[in-house]
Amino acid sequence: MNPISARLLNQQLICPQFSTPHDVVSWMGAMQAQDYRMMRWAVGMRTKRPSAKAFEADFNKGRIIRTHLFRSTWQLVAAEDYRWMIDLCSAKARSGIRGWIKMHGLTISEEEEFRFQDYLRQALRGKGCLGREAIEAIVKDSPFRAELPRLKYQMILAEVGGVICSGDLAEGERNYALSEEKIPLQSTLPREDALAELARRYFRSHGPATLEDFVWWSGLNISDCRKGMSAIQNELMEERWKGLAFHIHRDSRTRGFRSGCVHLLPSYDEYLIGYKSRQVALHPDHRYHAHDQKGIFWPIILQDGEVVGNWSAAGGKIRTDIFHPGISLNEGALEEAIARYQKFNNR
Repeated sequence: MNPISARLLNQQLICPQFSTPHDVVSWMGAMQAQDYRMMRWAVGMRTKRPSAKAFEADFNKGRIIRTHLFRSTWQLVAAEDYRWMIDLCSAKARSGIRGWIKMHGLTISEEEEFRFQDYLRQALRGKGCLGREAIEAIVKDSPFRAELPRLKYQMILAEVGGVICSGDLAEGERNYALSEEKIPLQSTLPREDALAELARRYFRSHGPATLEDFVWWSGLNISDCRKGMSAIQNELMEERWKGLAFHIHRDSRTRGFRSGCVHLLPSYDEYLIGYKSRQVALHPDHRYHAHDQKGIFWPIILQDGEVVGNWSAAGGKIRTDIFHPGISLNEGALEEAIARYQKFNNR
């Protein structure tokens, strides 16, 4: 088994199978969306014809939703998956957010949390998309305190509570909308079915991966992750690699790898952040070039699936820095990767 080539295929980084950004997000299950601008490239680069306008269209139509979900962080999900994923992760996510609140010396009781969410439902109904400043102005005239960071945490709790989610795509300030207005009402899944479906999405798109990787990515308890994997055990195959048990879904691809390929990956990309152990693609000696100890991830360059450098697009000009010693970079493939990114922004 070659985990690098399989991951490149299943993460749609080579030979992508999908034409629309929505279909990519649906395939991936959930995609880290910490960086409001780079999340667009994270999705777009996995389509057959990367287009920033195509991403914007799916986002503004509500086919792709950005909200706080697994690991209490911003992620993109397909609209049809939003309800069952919120139900699955809400309790664990709320616990994590309450840890952040306590760490910052704040107190928000459950009673205040739910009263605030009821207030938001009434105050935002029919108003479409609103930025944080507009919401601050609304809350200012309410019984609730509107200063930061208190309001920020109330908003995050409202996201994991399924009350608000992303509005339309904006160049500057993020917009919010009522979930009930942005996303058609849907039936949810029984918890056992939701765990099985989450495991299916993860190992199909991120495999080969370990149980520990799935626990990290989902943010759920290890017992829940085991239940999800057990429910689809007939769909999973296990292979050993360097003494570890890796799992891959029967629908995943393992053939089609092309050598010499170069990718410009955005910050917080699933290719790295989707796994607890990143040593498959990132040599331990280079890990601090890709992310710091606080969980900040930077844009990286891949060659044949291995992290070899960093890149940036400040001022519209692509700059690269190759930090992996002894690497003979495929300059032609790098130029193609840069051109692909530039075409994405112009389509």
